[in-house]
Amino acid sequence: MNRLLVLFNFYKLFIASSLIVNSLIIAVNPNYAAALVTKLFLTVLAWYFITETSQKQKLTFYKNLGISPLLLFSFAFIFDSILTVIFIFLFNNLL
Repeated sequence: MNRLLVLFNFYKLFIASSLIVNSLIIAVNPNYAAALVTKLFLTVLAWYFITETSQKQKLTFYKNLGISPLLLFSFAFIFDSILTVIFIFLFNNLL
């Protein structure tokens, strides 16, 4: 249970940007496949940026808890994908 809270704590760093990207996706093309591919691309880009620059030090806390960067970003992508699908579904049903 504590590990799940730590994963959600990591996702908290991306929630604002995720909501902005969700809004842009819905405004441009509320298509599930395109939205998920966009989210996957942005997650891989964030992973690359954090693991290959001086930002890597921010992952030390999670590594000390036994959580790999792959698990962190996989969880962030899966949770973000669920939220994106819910937002698109709600948007499509409201119109």
